[in-house]
Amino acid sequence: MSMDVRDLDDRPVIIGAGIAGLMTALHLAPEPVLLLSRSPLGADASSAWAQGGLAASMGDDDDPILHLTDTLAAGDGLCDAEAARRIVYAAPAAIEYLARFGVRFDRTPAGALRLGLEAAHSRRRIVHAGGDGSGREVMRALVAAVRSTPTIEVIEGFEARRLVAEDGRIAGVLASGAAGPVFLATARVVLATGGIGGLFHDSTNPLGSCGQGLALAARAGAVLADLEFVQFHPTALDEPKRPMSLISEAVRGEGATLVDETGRRFLSGVQGTELAPRDVLARAVGNHLASGHRVFLDVRERPGPTFARQFPTIALACKEAGIDPARDLIPIRPAQHYHMGGVAADLAGRTSVQGLWACGEVASTGLHGANRLASNSLTEAVVCARWVAESLRGIPARRAQQTFASDSPSPDPAAVRPVLSRALGVVRNREGLEAAARALLPLAECADATSGPAVVGLMITIAALQRRESRGAHQRTDFPLHAAVARRSEITLEAALRTARELEPRLECLT
Repeated sequence: MSMDVRDLDDRPVIIGAGIAGLMTALHLAPEPVLLLSRSPLGADASSAWAQGGLAASMGDDDDPILHLTDTLAAGDGLCDAEAARRIVYAAPAAIEYLARFGVRFDRTPAGALRLGLEAAHSRRRIVHAGGDGSGREVMRALVAAVRSTPTIEVIEGFEARRLVAEDGRIAGVLASGAAGPVFLATARVVLATGGIGGLFHDSTNPLGSCGQGLALAARAGAVLADLEFVQFHPTALDEPKRPMSLISEAVRGEGATLVDETGRRFLSGVQGTELAPRDVLARAVGNHLASGHRVFLDVRERPGPTFARQFPTIALACKEAGIDPARDLIPIRPAQHYHMGGVAADLAGRTSVQGLWACGEVASTGLHGANRLASNSLTEAVVCARWVAESLRGIPARRAQQTFASDSPSPDPAAVRPVLSRALGVVRNREGLEAAARALLPLAECADATSGPAVVGLMITIAALQRRESRGAHQRTDFPLHAAVARRSEITLEAALRTARELEPRLECLT
């Protein structure tokens, strides 16, 4: 099949159409931009599934200093303090900006924002829209704005397969869709592709989110950071359906409790109990499950009768699973939910590859450290999108050469999913990580649909092997303590492959 070649005259290409991608495109207007989405806008983005909302110090009793303090505490010593400071101070203005786009935030009868409480926050500062449908409502407003902006060209049904780089500079994007492959010649690319949930069996993310942006960046030579820090949400609905339904910690913020099959609240020894940081609570729930118990969320008294009104999305998921929250306990278990690691990027999204930016969950700015504070992710995407757009506008136009590259298959994480689910769960150890690296290496080196997900899985595994401590969401039974000095990690694909090849015995590619 012949390849269509489009010279974009140095128009930027944004890969991904969640909140980070849409906001970047809108901030670039009226500069022309091309937005690449593998699905119809809003149909397959993790952003639309976000229940918790956006964290911002909007209350009379709150201040950005308090928000920063909570963020740094949750990050367990690994946050970039300056990056976190800039983002939390910019958060209130970002909420106001979204409201101007028509986002219908929840408000009190007096018109003030209705603020929620979530784990590890010292104040009510979670801004919701439509109760637990915050991401969906923000996406609705942003999709409408993008559709009505003439300088944003949207290409739906096309998936980015490769970034083409020449002499360390981005030269274009190879994408593919129903009409075949297309090469988009451009010197400016923004990755806004979301997370890695599709690499795990138990996840609250869309199954199609399998680290595509990380694979694209890694193969282009980019540095990736903090990949070992994978956040597991402690309260996913325990049922056979995949992906799993999230039960937002905003429910616990309204007073819901965790109990086991005997009705006992088993978190008495956990500081913060139901509102402990996510990594702490996920381990507590996981340990209780591993000891033979079942774990449930009890919402019968608090929030009680208002549960269905406050959390309609969760109430519907329970109903579909045959659970009546007014009468029944809700079975839960931890599930992969967010990735603190990503493409190493500054707050303007600039990566180690010239002409490549990253924004949202695919980026690692240092905000989240070793454990993301609840509802800081959408805030980061909205705030940083403005700075990414400003950075893009500040780069002089440079025509990209029309470099040709062969098409590659759409990623398939099926073979990777059981490997990562076994070795990179809530608790890890050297034996499991080394076994995972040996299994993933031949898959990463084979030029087939498994290769991209395996590359990402292998890099996460090697980063986890190299962090010989327990910190935040990275808990190793063989290294249970903090290291003396907290250091962020960096890794390239070349380094990960080299380290994995040193592990013996090694399997060969079978294709």
